[in-house]
Amino acid sequence: MLKNREGEKVPNVIFRTRQGHEWVEVSSNEVFNGKTVVVFSLPGAFTPTCSSSHVPRYNQLVPVFKENGVDEVVCISVNDAFVMNEWKADQKADSITFLPDGNGEFTEAMGMLVDKHDLGFGQRSWRYSMLVKDGVIEKMFIEPDEPGDPFEVSDADTMLEYMAPDAKKPHDVTVLSRPGCPYCAQAKSMLRDAGIEFEELVLNRDYTSRSLYAMAGVDSVPQVFIDGDLVGGSGDLKEWFKEQ
Repeated sequence: MLKNREGEKVPNVIFRTRQGHEWVEVSSNEVFNGKTVVVFSLPGAFTPTCSSSHVPRYNQLVPVFKENGVDEVVCISVNDAFVMNEWKADQKADSITFLPDGNGEFTEAMGMLVDKHDLGFGQRSWRYSMLVKDGVIEKMFIEPDEPGDPFEVSDADTMLEYMAPDAKKPHDVTVLSRPGCPYCAQAKSMLRDAGIEFEELVLNRDYTSRSLYAMAGVDSVPQVFIDGDLVGGSGDLKEWFKEQ
């Protein structure tokens, strides 16, 4: 049974991190004492849900968390320091602190170490998140104890909704572009001027003409997607801004 530990202190362990070319031991006290920390823990680096959803959304919402009193956002996984560092770089998640719990000591003390031998993983962390204030767990969101890898409540949006339900969240924006396209440059400029971050996918590097038509139903660029909806080209984006 996965125990909710709200009201308890976080386990006192040593995280063996790799900073530059040196081993650096970081204690739980250093991470949590005197701070407000959001933690999310997951089964493993480079695994599908962790890489496609869990880490990216927390990374995107770090500025919003900090605007609402959070000092640090921490990702913990039962992986070694080298793997966690490579994963952080791959995710471009410089705003998140990645802590390697290679021996599973923190996870086991939290009561969240689970058997994943059927997948060849050994023992890993169950997926959960928590809000920790001065070393004491205020709130935990633990995924339901069901087969597989449920991902329903430990996401960044659920945590932010608990902490600051009226917080304004950033838009999710993707721009499909091609090199040398003046309209693409115009669309990107409008987004930058509005302070909206976006992901850019470039034709024949990140997607094909066939993919463009499948996603947008047209063969012209740019195509701008905002919060999962197709806005369209640069002219459509200009109209979208007028409606905001």
